[in-house]
Amino acid sequence: MPMKSSRSEYIPVRGLQYHVRHWGEEGNPKIFMMHGWMDVSASFQFVVDCLKKDWHVIAPDWRGFGLTAVPGADCYWFPDYMGDLDAILAHYSPEEAVNLLGHSMGGNVCTLYAGVRPARIRKLINLEGFGMPTTKPDQAPGRYAKWLDELREVPTMRAYASQAEVAARLQKTNPRLTDERAAFLSAHWSAHNKQGEWEILGDPAHKLISPILYRVEEALACWKSITASVLWVEATDTEAWRWMGPKESARLEIDRRIGFFANVRTAMIENAGHMLHHDQPEELAGLIEDFL
Repeated sequence: MPMKSSRSEYIPVRGLQYHVRHWGEEGNPKIFMMHGWMDVSASFQFVVDCLKKDWHVIAPDWRGFGLTAVPGADCYWFPDYMGDLDAILAHYSPEEAVNLLGHSMGGNVCTLYAGVRPARIRKLINLEGFGMPTTKPDQAPGRYAKWLDELREVPTMRAYASQAEVAARLQKTNPRLTDERAAFLSAHWSAHNKQGEWEILGDPAHKLISPILYRVEEALACWKSITASVLWVEATDTEAWRWMGPKESARLEIDRRIGFFANVRTAMIENAGHMLHHDQPEELAGLIEDFL
């Protein structure tokens, strides 16, 4: 399948230079695609290649990822992603409600945002944005202490001797990646530095734990406020739910959370892991276009 060409644009977003990747003509219907943690916008290339209709796909690199600027802080705050998303949508679609897709962390951001700004969303697609495990208030002292401890150490990211090593690392995490796809992703997921090594295009500060507990009922109050139709997509072989405990109890909790959407369609993609947009892009593209 031929690879569709993309173009890069840089725009100011809340004091940062944001990199935004575009596929398709500007007059076409828009789909905003928001990537996950330690990922980049180019990650959606394979899905875009499989879209049959003419779309204008707009995919930013989140702050501190890919080619978007690093804010220079020693840690990241989750609400900032929502603030960035709000500014990006205002820039590209100030009046029109949008088709919004998010994967993993991006799915969590987009789903919260869709409940906070329900009038801004035409349709929402959540790819494995399950949310985080439920927490209890008595976990707060330990969480704050862990965060303070981590602030004392400067986080680092491993460097690689070659782009081929980066591709091999991606395939170790996801054995379904073909050599061709791994080579493509490694070229966008990493860059050659002055020391002659390949470094991951992700700020190491992203690795720090959040001092704020995940308050699931607050998140679900946002989910409940969504007025747009929601497409919820999972993969059969994912392990993204493992943070929620044993499989059976995790499944019950995920289903409970899905129940907070007023209008939801669910789909399960076979023979795919958490990076389902890499593993089964053609099937995912079909689900997206059918839903939209």
